[in-house]
Amino acid sequence: MGGRTKLVIAAASMMFLLIVLPMSKSVVDAQEQKAPAFLEPKPLVPGAKVVTLWPAGSPMLKTLKGYDEPEKFNLSRNGNVQSVVNIHNPSIELHLAPPDKANGMAVILAAGGGNQTLNVGTEGVDVAHWLNSLGISAFIERYRLRPYSSSVDALADTQQCFRVIRAHAKEWGVDPHRLGIMGFSAGGEQCAWIEFNYDKGDPNSSDPIARESCRPDFVVLVYAGWARMDLSKVPKDAPPAFCTSAGIDDAFHARQTVQFYDVLFNAKIPVELHIYGHGGHANGIKPRNGIPFGTWHFRFLEWAEDLGFTGTKGKVQ
Repeated sequence: MGGRTKLVIAAASMMFLLIVLPMSKSVVDAQEQKAPAFLEPKPLVPGAKVVTLWPAGSPMLKTLKGYDEPEKFNLSRNGNVQSVVNIHNPSIELHLAPPDKANGMAVILAAGGGNQTLNVGTEGVDVAHWLNSLGISAFIERYRLRPYSSSVDALADTQQCFRVIRAHAKEWGVDPHRLGIMGFSAGGEQCAWIEFNYDKGDPNSSDPIARESCRPDFVVLVYAGWARMDLSKVPKDAPPAFCTSAGIDDAFHARQTVQFYDVLFNAKIPVELHIYGHGGHANGIKPRNGIPFGTWHFRFLEWAEDLGFTGTKGKVQ
């Protein structure tokens, strides 16, 4: 190869370094600038800590209509948040048990609302306060709603809840082996999905959150319902479940609750069922004018204590 040819090649190489590489960096910078910015969720309760489930730039986040607008809160007459819509940046809100009462047990709260809204008042904040009074930490989930898919996007959010909480278990005072989920109505659908769909995490991931398991230690279905779900394949290590609903005056959800119970029972998974004579749909843990269905949450507590999740077995009051 002649000297003139070598000189030409060298000059070309220099031009590549001076022009192509800086252009590549500028392209990367431009791409980063174009990454969609999802708004941070505001707390449901003033001063509460909210943790988003997916990091900025995650491919799990989608830019559906309204993604660049804030979540919308529907307030009750006393000014408390009753429900939320327009959820694009899913999150959990931390309601940690007081240190002097905390027993290590923790519950993810998945409110209902037909996958169109999230009733985080009666089925989130109210339940969190009750659990905290018992020394149980609570995490109010805001999963994505329609047009997102409940069996894909919302389920991914629910699975990520478990990973995030377990990754921060020591920091938040939670026992990673006593972490379950309580879902109401469409939130109960999330419980049903994750009862059958979980994994042990990816031990080879560089992300400490991705290394965590998303298997619940228990699930609680409260007047749960879903449109379509394959219940035919129950994992051998499916978590124990507590199922409850009103009866005749909430027949649709009662039937699905019984069906879910039968599937787990036949698969020899520990499961408990409470179907009450009446009581209607929704309203979380409200006393319901003193009818038996107004006490379902005490039956849940007895069940949790019996299985050792509260750390206070045999001390039911």
